[in-house]
Amino acid sequence: MVRNKILLKEQVNELSKNELVDIVLKLAAKRYNYEFMLVNFLDKEGGEHTLFEQAKEDIDMLWKKDFKGSTELKKLVKKLNACTKRIAEFTIEAKNKKLEADLVLYLLELQFSNPLKMFGAHVSGYDYKVGLLVKRLIALVTKKLHPDYFVDYQDKINEFLKRLHHSSNRINTIKELPVFLE
Repeated sequence: MVRNKILLKEQVNELSKNELVDIVLKLAAKRYNYEFMLVNFLDKEGGEHTLFEQAKEDIDMLWKKDFKGSTELKKLVKKLNACTKRIAEFTIEAKNKKLEADLVLYLLELQFSNPLKMFGAHVSGYDYKVGLLVKRLIALVTKKLHPDYFVDYQDKINEFLKRLHHSSNRINTIKELPVFLE
């Protein structure tokens, strides 16, 4: 259906303020609409940071949630997928790459807080997923952010790389990651 903007504008101008408020409230009931309005109209300065905090809380809730799986590693893969999906939802409205990098770093810190024995399994795909997240963080920090931010992330990324190369270097994705970021 083709929308005629001129006709739509005329129709909206004919609505009363109360009708417009009702429409906006109904639209804001859907999360994506609310996030769009928050970032673009309601709180232009701090809207993205508010969405960042909400995404971080959601990741914490997902991290505590029990997922179904035959092994602990398969459960972790499902948790990681759910958290990665939540980060992707965050990036739809929040265009701040620094906040995106902070969320990815936060999720990686949760992964690396697991015992080292969680890495190195040959069948779960967990190492691969964590490797993809590290690769994403490296791309964000080196290509999307100002070079001054590199120092803030360098030590953590190098720590992640060291652990991954030590335990999971048989996976091509991890082999292709740098051993050390300079």
